[in-house]
Amino acid sequence: MKAIQYHRYGPPTVLDLVDVAAPVPGDGQALVRVIASSVNPADWHTIRGEPFIARLGSGLRAPKQPGIGADLAGVV
Repeated sequence: MKAIQYHRYGPPTVLDLVDVAAPVPGDGQALVRVIASSVNPADWHTIRGEPFIARLGSGLRAPKQPGIGADLAGVV
């Protein structure tokens, strides 16, 4: 499976298309085949690590979770 990830804060050039293992849903979860996704202003701020105070929850020097985005359309 392909995913866009980032491992450091910065401009859009820090984004990489990488191969990742397909997730396995746990109890009470669903697996969605993504047909379309989008990037919103919150994602842009997250990638840049701005405002700096927001890094307290997502990692000071580098992001704890390398994936971005939550807006999607797909099939369960």
